[in-house]
Amino acid sequence: MFQKLNHKESRWIIAGCGIAMVIAYFTPLWYITLAAPQYPEGLSLYIWIKKITGGTDFDLQNINLLNHYIGMQKIAQHSIPELLYMPYVLLYMIVGAFLAVLVNRLFMVYLGLMNLTVVALAGLYDFWRWEHDFGHNLSPDAPIKMDGMTYQPPLIACKTLLNIQACSWPHIGVYVLVGVGMMLAYIIYKERLKQT
Repeated sequence: MFQKLNHKESRWIIAGCGIAMVIAYFTPLWYITLAAPQYPEGLSLYIWIKKITGGTDFDLQNINLLNHYIGMQKIAQHSIPELLYMPYVLLYMIVGAFLAVLVNRLFMVYLGLMNLTVVALAGLYDFWRWEHDFGHNLSPDAPIKMDGMTYQPPLIACKTLLNIQACSWPHIGVYVLVGVGMMLAYIIYKERLKQT
């Protein structure tokens, strides 16, 4: 595990992983769409590593308007603390990738893959928890109230909530990070194969 990387191309792949994570830093990670009768063109929401934006200038405002009627909390930057520290987590992994190129040891690849896996699983759980909180903790003063109804959007896939079709899918940043994980796993496989 502590041996040097046998293949020169492994270091190039690791450097490529670092660059790919920089790309993920500046691209959306997740994409949510809402289709409602009053918004036939649909509304969309992009979740980035450090911000949430609407698909258009007014989408986030209109989503919050819909949420108000059913008693959901307003979606705002300050209401999601993860957006404050997640950029630093990804930055740590980016620096780790370029450091792994310099250190040139297999254990750094293992560490990178482990970090990426833990962050991905924690991120998915945290996103589910955030959706659960927004969909279940409704204001008792909401204009529209239906006993026993909750409005948690799906983590992945589509779901009908009253007359609204909500869809939630990974976006470019997530696919890039999955690719990084696959490349790190490939390096480990290739390096272990060389030892046998």
